[in-house]
Amino acid sequence: MTRYDDISIRMKITAIFFILVFTYLGIQLYTVQIVRHDELYGKAKNKYTAVKTATGKRGEIYDRDGNLLVGNVPCSDICADPQIVGNAEECRRISEHFGKILKMDPAKIYNRLIVKTYTTKNEEGVDVELPRKFAVIETKVDFEIAEQLKKDCEKMKFKGISFRDTTKRTYPKNQLLANILGFTNIDKDKAVAVIGIERFFNQPISSSSGISEYERARDGIPLSYGKSDVIKDVKDGLNIYLTIREPIQAILEEELDNLVAKFNPRAAYAIMADPYTGNIIAVAQRPTFNPNERTAMNPDAWRNRITEDIFEPGSTMKPFAVSGAIDMGVVGPDTRFDCEKGRWLFGGKILRDSHPLGMLTVTEIIQKSSNIGTAKIALLMGDKNVYDILKKFGFGEKTGIPLQPETSGIFRPLKKWDTLSISRFPIGQGIAVSPLQLVRAYCALANGGHLPKLRIVDKIENPGTGIIRQYPIHETTSIFRNGDTHKKMVEMMKKVTEEGGTAVSADVKGYYVAGKTGTSQKFVNGAYSHSQYFATFVGFVPADKPSFVLLVTADEPQGAHYGGTVAGPYFKAISERTLKYLNVPPDYIPEEEPSKKVKVASSKTSH
Repeated sequence: MTRYDDISIRMKITAIFFILVFTYLGIQLYTVQIVRHDELYGKAKNKYTAVKTATGKRGEIYDRDGNLLVGNVPCSDICADPQIVGNAEECRRISEHFGKILKMDPAKIYNRLIVKTYTTKNEEGVDVELPRKFAVIETKVDFEIAEQLKKDCEKMKFKGISFRDTTKRTYPKNQLLANILGFTNIDKDKAVAVIGIERFFNQPISSSSGISEYERARDGIPLSYGKSDVIKDVKDGLNIYLTIREPIQAILEEELDNLVAKFNPRAAYAIMADPYTGNIIAVAQRPTFNPNERTAMNPDAWRNRITEDIFEPGSTMKPFAVSGAIDMGVVGPDTRFDCEKGRWLFGGKILRDSHPLGMLTVTEIIQKSSNIGTAKIALLMGDKNVYDILKKFGFGEKTGIPLQPETSGIFRPLKKWDTLSISRFPIGQGIAVSPLQLVRAYCALANGGHLPKLRIVDKIENPGTGIIRQYPIHETTSIFRNGDTHKKMVEMMKKVTEEGGTAVSADVKGYYVAGKTGTSQKFVNGAYSHSQYFATFVGFVPADKPSFVLLVTADEPQGAHYGGTVAGPYFKAISERTLKYLNVPPDYIPEEEPSKKVKVASSKTSH
């Protein structure tokens, strides 16, 4: 073999070697770039990209005039990437500092940072261990504290810590309207609505989270020149506007507190409504709570008594049966009945009046609140007519107001009436109503017989688009067939607050008041109690053109139990202050002698 042959062989071997190398490299490049492209790109992307979740703002709640009742304040969720924060020593350093500022147990924070992986199952159902890239240190951290910690992270060179801007619920009026507004709790970083408007309208009020993907440096900080893609837009919740008027709400709550302070009832509530629109203007109950301070909250204080509680309405029921009799022409305001000196045997049972009464007109029966007189009126009507008129006033049915749960009350079907039913139901015994049902029924007495659909939500607003959904005011037909029935009932009910009536304490100077007292014994352990009562006054003012219907009720008041004595003065106080606020002109000029009433020129009032 010559020297040239040797060189030729070496060149061939070298060429074959390079061909094999390049072939191998080509195969590897093909595998990496084509076959495993998606897999390797995903792994690389995980190294330099991160996903950011932004939470929208929960819808806010306002009164009719735009006063904020429930809002949001800025805060931060503090999160970490366990892959970046560092080793055990660094995790301990971060935990000690954050624990001190956030008043948290450092060990709790450390445990969240030090766990670097988690186990899950792949598509084949095999356990695989994956890097843990997200941990929550604390949620809903006050804005000022979060800003301080941001600066501390920069100064102390903490890595992998992120601050997610969010909001938390605030109730700027504290306990004002608390039971109606409701509140939310936080469960696993999500708002959970518990009661009230917050719960009923939870879906439209709730926001949706937005997701964006961005390129980041090794320390987790977004690159200014990197890509940022929005995967899902963040959306704020819808705003709710109530029919409530905050200044009147404040008046009602202050006077209800005065009632509670004087009579120390087990519970108390007051509701004011516009009889023409069905708008709830103000509503409150005691006991109540402050949704901003829940450490010692009693669940019995935050349930909605106006929709859940029921009570026998007592004499506040009498105008409904009497209005039916007037409308049918069975009786007139001057028709007389013998009230049997306060004791009357019917159906094998004695029916009593609170005072011995003799011959009374229908007007006097309402004024003096005779059980016997009312029962005799009902007997002239008959079972079917009494049942029908009470049903027309909405008893035994839910009002449909957007608060849950709501009771239907107790009103026995006609086929289950017994001999005593016709003498007891019209005087408010054996029938149970919710405060809302009673207010709605009195709205019909006030407005000419139209049973309104109660409204507590006026409109819903989309804060992003400005589109508003207005809740309609429903048209209704009158319960009464005769046009003068309403006027006759109003004139009779005016007498209740005048001299000789059961609620002179509810008289509002300068205005005619139409209303009715109710003093109902509680049914306890199968019998009517002689020590536990509901004391109620419900009425409307000015009587001939009402600005509102108002109910005041005390459950088991101490020291007194008559509706005129307990509830009447606070009906008067709330009404006086509200009429002044609304600038409603008086019906008459009060004179030094109460019996003299000089009428003033009538003028229209707004509702």
